[in-house]
Amino acid sequence: MSTEKLNTGQKALQINLDAKRYGTFAEIGAGQEVARWFFHVGKASGTVAKTISAYDMAISDAIYGAAERYVSRKRLQAMLDHEFELLLKRLDKTRGDKSTFFAFANTVATKQGAKPGMEEGQGWLGIKFQVHPHGDPSTIIIHVRLLDWETPRQQETVGIIGVNLIHGAFYQSTEPTKLIGSLLDGLTSQRVEVDMIKFSGPAFTGVDNRLMALQLVEQWLTEAAMFTANGETVIPGELLYKKPVLLERGSFRPITNPMFDMMERAQEQFIQEPALAGETPVAMFEMTLRQLQVGDAIDHRDFLDRVDTLGALGKPVMISNFLRYHRLISYLSRQTQKPIGLPIGLVRLRDVLDEKFYTDLPGGLMESLGQLFKNGAKLYVYPSLDKKTGKLFTVENLDVAPHLRHLYQHLVDNKFIVDITNYNADALKIYSGEVLAKIHSGDEALSKLIPPQIFEVIKAKQLFGWGQKAAATV
Repeated sequence: MSTEKLNTGQKALQINLDAKRYGTFAEIGAGQEVARWFFHVGKASGTVAKTISAYDMAISDAIYGAAERYVSRKRLQAMLDHEFELLLKRLDKTRGDKSTFFAFANTVATKQGAKPGMEEGQGWLGIKFQVHPHGDPSTIIIHVRLLDWETPRQQETVGIIGVNLIHGAFYQSTEPTKLIGSLLDGLTSQRVEVDMIKFSGPAFTGVDNRLMALQLVEQWLTEAAMFTANGETVIPGELLYKKPVLLERGSFRPITNPMFDMMERAQEQFIQEPALAGETPVAMFEMTLRQLQVGDAIDHRDFLDRVDTLGALGKPVMISNFLRYHRLISYLSRQTQKPIGLPIGLVRLRDVLDEKFYTDLPGGLMESLGQLFKNGAKLYVYPSLDKKTGKLFTVENLDVAPHLRHLYQHLVDNKFIVDITNYNADALKIYSGEVLAKIHSGDEALSKLIPPQIFEVIKAKQLFGWGQKAAATV
């Protein structure tokens, strides 16, 4: 049977007819929606060793160990590990020579009437599987947001995406990018969002999960994906839940002294806000797909160069499709009700106030600003130095269109927009063009233009074409 354009039933049947695949289904929260597909299409005896639904918390704890949260990555991993080990213990001697074993698990919370603004359905799904008989297992884990309003529709989504995940693991493990694209087969992005994926094990040697996070955004399975400074893929709630957030947006190719100074000085001011009550914010960087483009396409090597340098600063990174700041704030506000701060350059502030970017919104600029500032977000604005005239531009002397001056003054007076005051004057004289020129020529003077830890990473790993111009002239 062809693997092209199979529907959910065809995928389940192909697996049932594959004599090598044999395993366990463990599902909590949304019913046995994935296992049901394999029974529904027939021939399930060739695939299903066991199905289990440990709904009672005491039963679940007795099987998989105590848990603080039942819909969590930790619970899913415990389910996968326990069921896979049990499968090997019971069946490896009798059929291990001819079977590749797997354990599929999910732990899901569906929500009736999950309307905008209400808590929504969400869950974790994963599969632990062998590629060859007696081989070491590999694992794929995903997190989903269930966007339908009705519980039966959310359950249906879980069943379909679960079959897609299992089928992808068996038949597309050598092409993880295509596997990601197949997860929404039979679904739409209006019904489900996949905002985290992690590949691990021998089947995925050489797979960089940061690139896989990028693929989720590139292929529109989610609007944003995140990973930690060490490259661990996470869902936003794991880092941002109930925490204040300071986020700097940029292309970071690479991060320069003024960009670094903007983050540091904004953080100094942000932590003084009374609403933080002394709590340390999550400081992070964000790049949009548009900022990742080099020419007309996204250069994945260039993307990894950027995140390698940002990782040296020890801060998480988010990739998004949010071209406008108000959509970014709306997204962050789903994760936390605590204050949100955005360090921003004066040039970007002009864009925020430019009406031409909001012609598709019914309320235009006013609607955008309302969404941007309604949850207490604040812009920390880094000054700009005119290279030709030497004039310093700040929040106070920014030239605003005459009909917007009263609106702008309202935002300034109410401290939605504030100046970054304790800035490094020398950093204002640094421009990204000269930074890239020094990288390409391998000029050690670069160390005076970018943070030292970034310079060391660029030089050691030869990122962004370090020294390529000098090498070409030899």
